[in-house]
Amino acid sequence: MRATRRSVLAGTLAATGGCLGWVPGGDPEPPPCPATVETERARIGLTGDVMLGRNVDDRWDDGPPEGVWGETLSDLRALDGTILNLECAVSDRGQRRPNRGYYFRADPDWAVPALESAGVAVASLANNHQLDFGTTALADTRRHLADAGIAHPGAGPDRETAFEPATVEIGGVRIAVIALTDQAPGYAAVGSEPGTAYTDLSVDRLETRQRLGRTVEAALATDPDLLVASLHWGPNWEVRPSDAQCRTARWLIDRGVDVIHGHSAHVIQGIESYRGRPIVYDAGDYVDDYVIKEGLHNNRSFLFELVVAEGRLDHLRLRPVEIVNERVEPAGERAAAWLRDRMASLSAPFETPVERAGRGLRIPLSCAE
Repeated sequence: MRATRRSVLAGTLAATGGCLGWVPGGDPEPPPCPATVETERARIGLTGDVMLGRNVDDRWDDGPPEGVWGETLSDLRALDGTILNLECAVSDRGQRRPNRGYYFRADPDWAVPALESAGVAVASLANNHQLDFGTTALADTRRHLADAGIAHPGAGPDRETAFEPATVEIGGVRIAVIALTDQAPGYAAVGSEPGTAYTDLSVDRLETRQRLGRTVEAALATDPDLLVASLHWGPNWEVRPSDAQCRTARWLIDRGVDVIHGHSAHVIQGIESYRGRPIVYDAGDYVDDYVIKEGLHNNRSFLFELVVAEGRLDHLRLRPVEIVNERVEPAGERAAAWLRDRMASLSAPFETPVERAGRGLRIPLSCAE
């Protein structure tokens, strides 16, 4: 059974030091393909950056909170739960950190109900804006999300807590989520000091392999059906992942991660199916108030739906969306066509099968090498 395999894998990692580099010849056996779970059917949502501060906060502070999701709300509610990157503090307290160009904070009176209305199950806090208003606002963010029953890995009152996995159930699937970032080292949790789960994310370095190995090991020890790595990584405005990011993503899957949920670039990047598991290198921006970069269309992305069918990871469904007046809406025909073409082009180097599905796309999670 899947749970037993997880337990065995966690024990094996602990015995061998957890990752390549700790013990010579310590490469694990490849994970089984297809990736299976104990639940027959489930629909798990993934989005990129959700920034509810600044102009978005001004627009929706007087409600209705669910208005920020526009007509994508019905698609969000049809899912069993969604995992996203929350790129702002949720607080009405705190002081701006000095020497920052941008400061993102949302009023909890509307932001928390907005997240609840969309069925958000996990909000990653491992990013470069969680401490824009200091540790007080970070503590408030964690408290507000906890009170709403929304898991929030990736930041905490100390380094140990920041790196702890979150565990949730979405559609009957037991999911562990690790949330990490290689952005804003000044926001890192250090020892007993609050901050984010900041770490280098290139497995070319021994220290990184050790850190990631321990983090994956701790997540596997919770015995999940699925393990998601939510990674806020890489530079802005890059439309393709670096070779180092590709190596890290595959390394993580080889060691027990089932889904790579990437974000940070503010633009979509290609998708890879590796050993029947999806690597979303960058999910782009789901909602924010950012300036639109010419040619990059950073206001366009997808609602990603991971479909579990007959107890296995079956496919990703991509629903085109675009940001309009501080809310997210289903993409218009022109934007949807651009998104379909863009994703197909960016995914082609990975030999990813990309199929048309209505106005969006479908990506089978194939076991073919």
